[in-house]
Amino acid sequence: MRRQELKIQLKTPEQIEKMRAAGLVVAAALDAMRAAVAPGVSTADLDAIAEKTIRDAGAVPSFKGYHGFPASICASVNEQVVHGIPSAGQVLREGDLISLDCGAILDGWHGDSAITVGVGETDPALLRMAEVAEDAMWAGIAAAARGVANGRGRLTDISFNIERSIRKAGRYGIVDGYGGHGIGTEMHQDPHVLNHGKPGRGIRLEVGLALAIEPMITMGSPRTAELEDGWTVVTRDGSRAAHVEHTMALLADGVWVTTAPDGGRARLGELVTARQP
Repeated sequence: MRRQELKIQLKTPEQIEKMRAAGLVVAAALDAMRAAVAPGVSTADLDAIAEKTIRDAGAVPSFKGYHGFPASICASVNEQVVHGIPSAGQVLREGDLISLDCGAILDGWHGDSAITVGVGETDPALLRMAEVAEDAMWAGIAAAARGVANGRGRLTDISFNIERSIRKAGRYGIVDGYGGHGIGTEMHQDPHVLNHGKPGRGIRLEVGLALAIEPMITMGSPRTAELEDGWTVVTRDGSRAAHVEHTMALLADGVWVTTAPDGGRARLGELVTARQP
């Protein structure tokens, strides 16, 4: 994880503002999909909603065509962890749990975010798992903000705080091998951000660094498998999974969660930059 082995793209404040514009497009697409999630709706329907929202904003879906991926979103239902391919044949049912992952490119800059929501009346334990994942994501983002402010932050401080938040909440599987990533003029950049690990390791957290933070947890084992479609990742034991994500950027006066409509202020308070959304 030494910096000279990685290609780290540090952004200027002006470039981060461009990422913010892309992030708001992603937020709008996720909001539109969240409102549409209901029994009887297909994941292809949700994909169409997201693509229209993104293109109407003058942006381009990040995912469509990425290494051959055929859709504008990843829609992962129940035991599907990430990278589920939307399909007209996959129709949501009451009690399902769905992760919606969405990315957009605007003016050459990326935003990437994901939510997990229940379909109709959903088992409270599943909704709690999604909440645990979200709390862990914010714990990781807060750790990054504190680390850049005190000048001592390292990449795995994020990983450590994500894991600690999850472990405190209960017995959940933390999916291994998948995690967050750098983001900017490409959707996936160095560094890779694990969702577990010891603190104080990896690159320094510094102004201009932009990362997508994305915990993935399960109700059972953390072990996963990839389906024959070459994309969809599922839990090996069939347990339900949750995946959430936000893009964040570090500035001199705080963190900016570029895919959160309020920039992250409701969850992070004064850790958020004073720059206007």
